[in-house]
Amino acid sequence: MWYVYILRSIRDNALYIGSTNDIGRRLDEHNSGKVESTRNRKPLSLEAYIAVKDKNKAIELEQYLKTGSGRAILNKRIL
Repeated sequence: MWYVYILRSIRDNALYIGSTNDIGRRLDEHNSGKVESTRNRKPLSLEAYIAVKDKNKAIELEQYLKTGSGRAILNKRIL
């Protein structure tokens, strides 16, 4: 199972969208500073995740949620 996850920075309220097959491990990596794009936004909390069967579908969904219309759906329907 693959997951598209949405993190929120407690420091500045910014959102981060990613995909993984292990949410717990990935959240630990973000909060320990191992991920460059979120290193300065720690601590991060898990806001939501969507489970999909296929890695390619997870990547496609992640990319869509990073677009303007994807962010609009996130803010209006999911978060």
